[in-house]
Amino acid sequence: MQTKLFPAAERGIKDIGWLKSNFTFSFSSYANPTRPGFGLLRAFNDDFVETGKGFGIHPHANMEIISVMLAGSMNHIDSLGYKEVVHKDWVQIMSAGSGLRHEEYNVGDDEVNFLQIWVEPKQQNITPRYQRRQFPEAQRVNQLTTIVSGEEGAAHCWINQNAKLMLGYYDAPQTVDYRFNPTNKCLFLFVISGSVTVAGQAVGPRDSIGLWETDQVSLECAADTRFVLIEAPING
Repeated sequence: MQTKLFPAAERGIKDIGWLKSNFTFSFSSYANPTRPGFGLLRAFNDDFVETGKGFGIHPHANMEIISVMLAGSMNHIDSLGYKEVVHKDWVQIMSAGSGLRHEEYNVGDDEVNFLQIWVEPKQQNITPRYQRRQFPEAQRVNQLTTIVSGEEGAAHCWINQNAKLMLGYYDAPQTVDYRFNPTNKCLFLFVISGSVTVAGQAVGPRDSIGLWETDQVSLECAADTRFVLIEAPING
């Protein structure tokens, strides 16, 4: 097994007042040639948005864009005709494909915190699509819950890539064994809160770790631990 730790303290930072972003990989004004991404995972941003503020209308194309809401309420308006509001524990995806435009603002009374995740697509210039689903934390205690997959299904969002995203929440110490097909696949773990020990390394709040050249990992979770686990292709 090969591993690479991405400590929270080493993330790129963008602070423009109403928006505070933490970049694990090169993004926007943060350019780090040693961190272009991890496999086909190209962006993993931990964003905080002040109430009443947000991102004006802007375009995307040929990227799978996933938002995981950790706190607050944010709207979504796009050129496909969708007008939505998502809250804590909601997940939304945009398969940008041949192109779409959207905007998103903090429409609640509290600060928004969401994870913005970009994955390269499997096919270029597909018909763009949007989807959202809710994953209440109370319904996923002490388990891994698939929130996004490359396969269609009624219980999760699906994207144009052979990838999988899962949320883990464990209220008591527990070891979670995860097995997967290692062919052209890597794993990326981001700890939201609590801590996880994996491959002998302690991964604390807002730390990340990448793993490859293995077909299984054991995640030793401390009490009250929340994390995102991403299984993604290494290359296209």
